[in-house]
Formats: sequence, C-alpha cells, structure tokens
Amino acid sequence: MNFNFLKSLSGRAEYLGVDIGTTSVKIVELMETGGHPALRNYGILESYGHLERLNNAIQTSNLKMLDTETAELLRVLLKNLKTKTKNAIASLPPFLSFTALLDIPVMPPAEMARAMQYQARQFVPLPITEVTIDWMTVGEREDEKGAKFQQVFLVSVPNEHIRKYQKIFTLAGLNLKALEVEGVSLARLLTTGDPTESLIVDIGSRSTSISVAAGGSLKYSVQTDIAGGSLTQTISGGLGINIQRAEELKKRLGILGRGGEYELSSLMLPYLDVILGEVKRVKETYEKTYKNVIERVIITGGGANLLGIEKYMEQQFNLPIVKAAPFKKIEYPSHLEPIIEEVGTTFSVALGLGIRQFI
Repeated sequence: MNFNFLKSLSGRAEYLGVDIGTTSVKIVELMETGGHPALRNYGILESYGHLERLNNAIQTSNLKMLDTETAELLRVLLKNLKTKTKNAIASLPPFLSFTALLDIPVMPPAEMARAMQYQARQFVPLPITEVTIDWMTVGEREDEKGAKFQQVFLVSVPNEHIRKYQKIFTLAGLNLKALEVEGVSLARLLTTGDPTESLIVDIGSRSTSISVAAGGSLKYSVQTDIAGGSLTQTISGGLGINIQRAEELKKRLGILGRGGEYELSSLMLPYLDVILGEVKRVKETYEKTYKNVIERVIITGGGANLLGIEKYMEQQFNLPIVKAAPFKKIEYPSHLEPIIEEVGTTFSVALGLGIRQFI
C-alpha cells in the first residue's frame, strides 16, 4: 500500500476534494489563481432516507459502505458538475481509522520509522501487516527533568478499507491519489497559521466528530453517533409530524423558539446536551492527558447552522465559540456571497481536502 494520510502529494496538480459522509457525497474542485486556491466547482448529493430508517445511510460506524451504490452516487454528482480533473483526494471518517497522539523522544528518521511500527502494534487491534500507517510530528515538549519529547500524531487504516475506496473510485471513473482522515482536513482548513489550541466540533447528520487541532495539525479525534439527525427525529416524534417538516422547523427556528415555539427547543436541547457533554469529556481528557489548555471551540458541519447554537455553547463552555468560515482562504465568485455562510460549513471537509496542495 502506497497511501499516506498526512503528508502532501508532490507537484501542483489539481484535485477533487471528495467527502463521502454518512448521508451525503460532497465534492469541491479548486484551481490555482495567482498562487491561491480558487473555487471552480462544488456540489452535494444528499439523502434524507436515513432520518426515517436508521440503516438507510451511505456508511456509519456499524454499516459497511456499498461499493457499486456509492460509486453510482459519485458518478451522478460528477456528471452534473462536469468537473475537469479526474484526480481525487478522499476523506476517511473517524470510525475507519485508528489514531493516537504519542510522546516520543527525539530520534533520527530511520529510528522513528521503527518506533512507529512498534507503537502501532500497541494500539491497533489488527496485525500490523493488515494496516497502513502514517505519522507526523505536531509539537514538542520538555518534561520536568528537561528531557525533550516530540508529540507525534499516528494514523493507522486497515488495508481492506483502502482497497474498498480504491474500488469505489475506479468504478466512478476517478483516480484516487490519497486518503485522509476527516480531522486532518478540518485542522488544515481551520487552523493553519493559527497556533490557538482549538476544539473542532463537526456536527453532521448521523455522526459528530470532535477533534483537537492547532497550527494546521490534528492532535486528537473521537466520534459519536449523536448528531443533527437525532434532533430532527425527536422533533418529528415529539410533535407528531413527518421527518421533512421536522427538518424544516429545525432549520428555520433552531433553539431560539419562544412562546408557542418553546416546545421545539425543549425537545432538541436534551440531545444537543448529549453532544456537548461528549465535547466536554474530550476537552477534559485532552487537557488532563497532554497538559495543554483548549482556548476556543470551532463548530462546523451542517449542525453549525442551528440557530442559537453559538450562544448556547458559550454558556456551556465559557470559551469563545467560533462558527467556521471555510471559504475564508479560498477565492470564489461574488454571486455566491449570499449563500457562502450557510453552505460553507457543510463543505468544510471537502475544502480541507482540496487545499491540501496549496498549503
């Protein structure tokens, strides 16, 4: 296996950023303009069937992605977008990889390679011959005795998942050039050039990923299956309305309901509190284990558009809560300005993949 999950590809070729999520497929095509990334094309193919039937999803932590069906979704989206390049970088959801942040003594590269093979054997529940590993130094520290350590982020992906993605992209007529863990893409897009220790909370339809990143590097990542779809389902059940109507109410009112609308927020908040409780647990675990202090929370994904979520989270965390601005470093046509804020967070992972060659 010649895939890497962290290091840049060689050359300045253009790539499609392809984010295959639990309920949607998102693609962005970036081009180079004056040395900067610019949006050439973007699109999303989304399914709402998962809201009515839990097993109706493209992939989840307990549901394997179907090769031919997923490839067909890609083909449909590509046909509509009429993209110019066939080269692609794809995202891997957190549940398809094993990651760890390790304190390793400073050592030569050859020794580091042997050390990473040994470390992978300690935490990957598969034979080392059945996985592909990659790693990157993301920080340094000194212990109380003055000994220097480097913090190394290690990623391991089962080879069967790599082969599955290769098959899907071949069937779709694309050249899969690299695979990347979602959190790595988000860290690159949202924290490059900024050393602020940040929690990135990516709230999707069927899952929420919670990552710690700084300076463009991913340091820690976990995932939970409570997400935006959970809020929609509780509205549907609590008010006795269909899923589509519940989704519309959620998007229009969020958790800002007052008076007769108060019932809507009262239905959603218990599930939102479960998500935020997991975010708090990740924050506490990371700070206690690695002795670093989280300074802010960045929210992204479709759930970042829930009206009132930023103010509610500020009350919960007593930290700056920032809604991601994924297009901040990317040029785009002026006519897209009215919708960029709303759709931007949905494309965060795909954009992070697409700018891999520009950063």
